[in-house]
Amino acid sequence: QVQLEESGGGLVQAGGSLRLSCAASRRSFTNYNMGWFRQPPGKEREFVAGVSWSGGSTAYADSVKGRFTVSRDNAKNTAYLQMNSLKPEDTAVYYCAADLRKAVWVSRILRDYDYWGQGTQVTVSS
Repeated sequence: QVQLEESGGGLVQAGGSLRLSCAASRRSFTNYNMGWFRQPPGKEREFVAGVSWSGGSTAYADSVKGRFTVSRDNAKNTAYLQMNSLKPEDTAVYYCAADLRKAVWVSRILRDYDYWGQGTQVTVSS
């Protein structure tokens, strides 16, 4: 069982920045890849970014590439999503998720992730 807890969401003006954190409950944090997903109001959950278990591989959705940066600190059992140049269309509930397969590549597929956090709201005003 892996428990994930997101933090760092909030209300920000367009052009601003936020940093989301995802704290994992287990010390075996290095055994799984981490993904960030978001669900805008009335829409399906979508992949945003992900980082491999070692931190050596990352992946981004085209819509956030160049603005968002995903990272992890295995010593702190925590993954991060730095979000810069935020736009109103980034408004969503953001979720972190753990993929226990320990693949060298980062999956963009929801069903590949085994555990999910409760989500944190990010609202970007225009």
